[in-house]
Amino acid sequence: MAIKAVVWDIDDTIFDYTGADTEGLRRTLDDEGLPHGYLSAEDALRRWRELTDRHWARFAAGAVDFQGQRRDRVRDFLGRVLSDAEADAWFGRHVAHYEAAWSLFPDFLPAFDRLSGTHRHAVLSNSSIHNQDRKLRALGVRELFEAVICAAELGVSKPEAAAFLAACDALGLPPRDVAYVGDHPDVDARGAAEAGLTGIWLDRSGRGGRPELLRIAALGELPGLLGVDTRFGAPSTFG
Repeated sequence: MAIKAVVWDIDDTIFDYTGADTEGLRRTLDDEGLPHGYLSAEDALRRWRELTDRHWARFAAGAVDFQGQRRDRVRDFLGRVLSDAEADAWFGRHVAHYEAAWSLFPDFLPAFDRLSGTHRHAVLSNSSIHNQDRKLRALGVRELFEAVICAAELGVSKPEAAAFLAACDALGLPPRDVAYVGDHPDVDARGAAEAGLTGIWLDRSGRGGRPELLRIAALGELPGLLGVDTRFGAPSTFG
């Protein structure tokens, strides 16, 4: 059975989340000053990334809501007791800098264009619809996707099979007809494969390994993997 649709992860797959978050924090530190206990901006950046991963995992596990993980991240980063309003205000100032640095990866639109005539498209993200729908619209690509499904509203997160199956249901397709592409080998590629989809790991950093997974180093490889021949407009035969 040929692959009929591609479901995409957003952050660090089509959108340069890490780059924007890093630049946004640098600008925040310029405005707010280096918090007590950090030796340098690089030290603070490393800690911010660690806290982002830790508190996002708590959110994905259902231990805290979306806004709560943001507040806890700020409190841990600053090392201070803050009210919800104070934590929200700090994060809001950071978000303004972060959003100013938003950009798509340059390989996304060319890859999408090569697939647009042969495949349907949707998004599955472990974030919230408010956050991701607004992001996609700001980046000018929301209309490219038939559906945007997010964990906060769905009530289940990747790598749980139910999250991937919800994306298939939104497209009205069985899992065998759907490929999922994302930057995390386990949360994205392995989770999708275990749910019956074709899971594809986008390994931008060239980590390698994981021979059990389908792996690409850039989105430009995706059309070829899915069997798209742009010379003749041939439909996909992958699957």
